[in-house]
Amino acid sequence: MKFLKTPCTTVLLCLSLTLLNAQGELKSVEGYSPKIGLMVYMLEDLKNRITEQVKDLDQTQIDFLYDADANSIGALIMHLVSTESYYQTATLMEREWTAAERTRLGVAGELNKEVKSILKGEPIAYYLDLWDEVREKTLKALQTKDDDWFASNLEEGLNYHYIWYHVMEHSANHMGQIATIKNRLPK
Repeated sequence: MKFLKTPCTTVLLCLSLTLLNAQGELKSVEGYSPKIGLMVYMLEDLKNRITEQVKDLDQTQIDFLYDADANSIGALIMHLVSTESYYQTATLMEREWTAAERTRLGVAGELNKEVKSILKGEPIAYYLDLWDEVREKTLKALQTKDDDWFASNLEEGLNYHYIWYHVMEHSANHMGQIATIKNRLPK
C-alpha cells in the first residue's frame, strides 16, 4: 500500500481511526446498572438519530405515502411510541395498558389500513413529544431495575434483556424505513 508510506497519510489514518473509535464507543449510562445502562445508551442513540431524521419535516412529508401499502413517517414514529409504551407497561410496570393508555398510546401497535387512515394531520412535534413522554417513563423505571432483573428468565430463551433488545432493534428497523420514505419524498 503505497499511500501509507508517507508520514502525513499514516498520521491522518491513525487520527481518523482514533476519532472513529471514540465516536463508536458504547458506554453504560450513569445511574443505571451496567447492562441496563448499555441498553439505555443504545435506545437513546437510536431515538436521537431518528429524531434528527424527522424533526424538520413538514406536514405533507410526515403524512406522505409512496404507495397504498406504505407507512407514513408519522405512523412509523407512532408505532415506535406504541411499541415502547406496550413493553414499558408490561415489563417495567408489570400490568396491561389501561383503556385510556391503549387509546392514546396503543393506536399504532399494529400498522394496518385503519390505523394508517387515522394517523394523519398531526405535526411531527406531536409524535416526538409523545415519544419523549414515553421514553422519560421508561428511563425512570429502568433506573429502579438491576442487571439481575434484566437477565431473569421469563420463559425458555426470553428475558427482559431480550425484550428491550427487541424494542431497540425495532427502532433500528424503522429508522431504515424512515430513511427510505424520505428518499421517496416528492422533490
